[in-house]
Amino acid sequence: MGTPVIDVEEFFADPEFAAATIAPDGTRIAYLAPAHGRRNVWVRGLDEEHADAVCVTHDARRGITTYYWTDDSRWLLYLQDIDGNEDWHLYRVDLDAPGEPAVDLTPMAPGSRVFGAEPLPSSPSSVLVWMNRRPTFIDAFRIDVATGETTVHHEQAHPGDSVLLDRDGEPAFAIRISGDGTLEFSAIDPATGDRRPLRSMGGAEYPVGVQPQVVTPDGTGLLVGAYQDADDLRLIRIDRETGAETVVAAVEGHSLDIMGTMAPDVLPPTVFTSGRTGEVVAARFVGDRPRIEVLDPDFAEVYAGLSTLSDGVLGTLSSDESGRWWIASFIDDRNPGVTWLYDHVSKASRLLFRPYPRLSAADLAPMTAVGFPARDGLPLHAFLTLPVGVEPERLPLVLMVHGGPWSHDTWEYNPQAQFLANRGYAVLQVNFRGSTGYGRRHTTAAIGEFAGAMHDDLIDAADWAIGKGYADPARIGIFGGSYGGYAALVGITVTPDYFAAAVDYVGISDLASFLRALPPFTRPYNANGWYRYVGDPDNPAEEADMLTRSPLGMADRIRTPLLVAQGANDVRVPQAQSDDIVASLRDRGIPVEYLVAEDEGHGFDNPANQIRLYRAIEEHFATHLGGRRGGS
Repeated sequence: MGTPVIDVEEFFADPEFAAATIAPDGTRIAYLAPAHGRRNVWVRGLDEEHADAVCVTHDARRGITTYYWTDDSRWLLYLQDIDGNEDWHLYRVDLDAPGEPAVDLTPMAPGSRVFGAEPLPSSPSSVLVWMNRRPTFIDAFRIDVATGETTVHHEQAHPGDSVLLDRDGEPAFAIRISGDGTLEFSAIDPATGDRRPLRSMGGAEYPVGVQPQVVTPDGTGLLVGAYQDADDLRLIRIDRETGAETVVAAVEGHSLDIMGTMAPDVLPPTVFTSGRTGEVVAARFVGDRPRIEVLDPDFAEVYAGLSTLSDGVLGTLSSDESGRWWIASFIDDRNPGVTWLYDHVSKASRLLFRPYPRLSAADLAPMTAVGFPARDGLPLHAFLTLPVGVEPERLPLVLMVHGGPWSHDTWEYNPQAQFLANRGYAVLQVNFRGSTGYGRRHTTAAIGEFAGAMHDDLIDAADWAIGKGYADPARIGIFGGSYGGYAALVGITVTPDYFAAAVDYVGISDLASFLRALPPFTRPYNANGWYRYVGDPDNPAEEADMLTRSPLGMADRIRTPLLVAQGANDVRVPQAQSDDIVASLRDRGIPVEYLVAEDEGHGFDNPANQIRLYRAIEEHFATHLGGRRGGS
């Protein structure tokens, strides 16, 4: 193999720079960079370099992922939990005294958390924060940033209620989820608070709810993702007065990409909004490469300028309130996260940073979109990453399964795929039925198909790679996290002779106990997802069916070499899920490698833990599939 072996650290250490944004007044830049062994927030002037920057947070325990500018240039806010327990708190740092300890603005009992924060233009010194101080209610609070004084801004009347606020922080729309998963959208009368029904939506085609939900800046409309009479998800506007629907953005054969709405802290946004007006200016759609649909004529000029900076796809975007300064990062399979500063007045641009400057695009593998039918004819979309400098014939193959399951793989720089390709594996990522992004029919085809047709899709994908000559049928591995970990366990129970090695990363082994352990505030949101697709564990018949679809109930079939990795503080898939499957194998004398990180939750975040995990994966697959090891 002609390409060099790239150190594990180059793929899984924290990026040298990431998540840059510009201050509302356009004078400073904030971004994440390593300090104290973790990701921390740095701030520098618009024309300064990193050598001039000041580290304004000092977290030595866990890296920071999400931070916010405020409208007062003195303060910056960020979210942090404890060792991955997802009990997020909102902290304030003083940019005039960056060496001072951060202040927790949201002291709460364990089990409560901050769900999000945003500026409140009508109250410049305040920020709106959503949290569940009442365990099953997610309420809005107004926090004075300087003093920390907290006031209830809006309390939900019913668990599962959502009240959407206009730009002034006043209730504009309400969404109530019924027991069967129907979402009732209503307009709220500003004078009386009365609700007027506008539209009912919901059902299995919305397993993670109706996403996104954006109130227009004037408060007269609500933008949501809806299928209407099509198979593809569109961005539509619901009028507050009449309930009339208008299509804002739609692309034939492509669905709105809602991934950024479900994970806004780590993924590119579903919609881009103007920092000056708050209007939605562009939307992202799913495709072989992500598609950006420009919706605003003024932004079209900005987008034209940004598009000259990279051959990739626009990822994240930040602008000052004047609309002059823009910071843009780009998605690219081999040149990830390159970030530019663009002056729309002078049309000048400047490269701010590359997150992974030591990675060479020439040594990384292209990600190629491929497609094939499932055995029942359902079209499947996938991405194939082949090792560089190797004939793509009868290679060891790793089937890498995404989590969710209501998410999707996309064209991007994927460190896991690149790491495995660098070690000599073909990597196949298939958007099996149930994945979002490929239409209503594709998603709903997964109802009742956990450990059924969803698994068949993965086998059909690997069979396709074998049939094309890419993969050696004797050296097929499976690896995934969360739902993907469940899929790996299903793979070595339902088809125990198919895979030569498996890795289960924070995966589900017992569906019923997993659902019972979900936090109580999630229950209203599960009707269209877990309960519709898998079942309600409180229903004895459905619980019995879950057992037949749970790897723990089929563990006596496992004979495939298995590596299990788990975070001790995981609140989504508790450690018992991994403990039980490991114990069932060890009781039978079946060897299984088990990694537990005491300071992690649902996925490993700290670089040392990530590097430990992927060194173990490297050794596991090298032993059982025959790929390269580091240094070889």
